Amino acid sequence: MSKTEWYLEYEITKNRPGLLGDISSLLGMLSINIVTINGVEQGRRGLLILAKNYEQIVRLESILHTMDTIRLIKLRVPKLRDRLAVRHGRYIQQDADDKKTFRFVRDELGLLVDFMAELFKQEGHKLIGIRGMPRVGKTESIVASSVCANKRWLFVSSTLLKQTIRNQLIHDEYNENNLFIIDGIVSSRRANEKHWQLVREIMSLPAIKVVEHPDIFVENTQYSIDDFDYIIELRHDPEEEIKYDIVNKSKMFSDSEFGGFDF
Repeated sequence: MSKTEWYLEYEITKNRPGLLGDISSLLGMLSINIVTINGVEQGRRGLLILAKNYEQIVRLESILHTMDTIRLIKLRVPKLRDRLAVRHGRYIQQDADDKKTFRFVRDELGLLVDFMAELFKQEGHKLIGIRGMPRVGKTESIVASSVCANKRWLFVSSTLLKQTIRNQLIHDEYNENNLFIIDGIVSSRRANEKHWQLVREIMSLPAIKVVEHPDIFVENTQYSIDDFDYIIELRHDPEEEIKYDIVNKSKMFSDSEFGGFDF
């Protein structure tokens, strides 16, 4: 019988030597295997565990509730955030009101790349928006995540080297396993109807699409923010405000400064 993975998180209420050993021994007596363990927040530990059946988890939960040294926080089938919390030792910050919005700062690029790579590995259509000021690391993080997910990335519009606008794809680029990157500002500033036709074709593919500056993108298309499955915000520091009026005035998007490529 195959084992099922579960996520266990508890808060330490009375820290004493040997507490982790007691938890490990309890899991061992219940024939539950530990896959990974790490601190996930101040005073909290998270574990990925393997159980043969649900009855083992019921017994574990019952016993954990009787312990006065810990407080059970979560015992569930692991979500993506749980896996990343155990892997990196902290939770991804999620918007309290909009659960599909996740926030990162530049110091957390490793965590961001890992998070996006896990999203990119999933099959089928997924529309991901990423907000952030110029030179914060948006495009570089997308490319690095694509590499981790073993995906081929294609720039539909971009400013990574020079302004790039694609008006068509070659036959093998219409591939569901490819990852398509669109810069909302570049497309809005320089695109013609052929480019927008290409964007519509790409949006209809059951593939991963990542849109930088999604707010500008939806202002100039028939799509809305509600169409996005995930919104990622990347800042230099937690207090930085993402202002599109500043982005629009940046020389980074000036044709005379950088020139451009049209395909």
